[in-house]
Amino acid sequence: MRKLLLRTLIISLVFLTSCSSGFLFNFIEGEDLLSERNFINIAHRGASGHAPEHTMVAYELGKEMHGDFIEIDLQLTADEEIVVFHDDYVDRVTNKSGEVESFTLKQLKQLDVGSWFNKKHPSRASAAFEDLRVVTLEEILDYFGDDLNYYLEIKETENIDLLLKKLYEILHDYDLIERKDRKAQIVIHSFHYEYLLQIHEDEPDIPLVQLIRFRRKANLSNDRINTIKEYAIGIGLNHKRLSRKFVQKIRRSGLLLHPYTVNDKKRMRQIIGWGVTGMSTDFPDRLHEVLEDLKAGR
Repeated sequence: MRKLLLRTLIISLVFLTSCSSGFLFNFIEGEDLLSERNFINIAHRGASGHAPEHTMVAYELGKEMHGDFIEIDLQLTADEEIVVFHDDYVDRVTNKSGEVESFTLKQLKQLDVGSWFNKKHPSRASAAFEDLRVVTLEEILDYFGDDLNYYLEIKETENIDLLLKKLYEILHDYDLIERKDRKAQIVIHSFHYEYLLQIHEDEPDIPLVQLIRFRRKANLSNDRINTIKEYAIGIGLNHKRLSRKFVQKIRRSGLLLHPYTVNDKKRMRQIIGWGVTGMSTDFPDRLHEVLEDLKAGR
């Protein structure tokens, strides 16, 4: 026990030295992932730098590459099923066109959402990526169960009440709503504060993160920060809009800070040093390597 405590203390001191902001991450085994003292690696759309986004292959890689959470975009089909898809339209990642919500699940299942990756990234192409299919949220939960943590994004939709009703049913069916005897396994984030307010009212035990778009360097008034704290545990924003001063202001407010989508290792180290509490990345393996280097004092 004394050796374990000493090891934890050494790791903490090393990482504190590497973080010029003075914020401390302990990396203690069993620590709540959403603690202010911890740092989370969010695999953006799975390990989407290595495999086609929002496919089982990408999620598997995200898990293998030490993603603490897998980021998943949720949309509703024409026949009221929740599928995982980022864009409002299918055009970018399939050879068809049209709005996701205009397709039935059966129609979406006929689309190839993997081959585009091989064409766009020939150096990372694989025959295994050809003819991959759209997946539903329930298929993901059936496959991974408790082996993953899920970072869910609610996309803009005219059917928000129906989507949330379906989502609550699924999360309760799979026993994923946070309980007092277990740490959170899901986070929900969205750019639409009205969606988050509704979720907070309906299911107050679900941790929420407010996504914000900034056109210039990020800045929030104290009043806005306090309003966000009433329903959310943190905020997310484009990492390019960050400044050290803003990071420190948010951290001192008690909110978590999860910028997106950070793929450069030098930038990862920089904003970790500023004090962010996690980040999303297409390359969770890169972020894991950075964190391991920092823990080792490299």
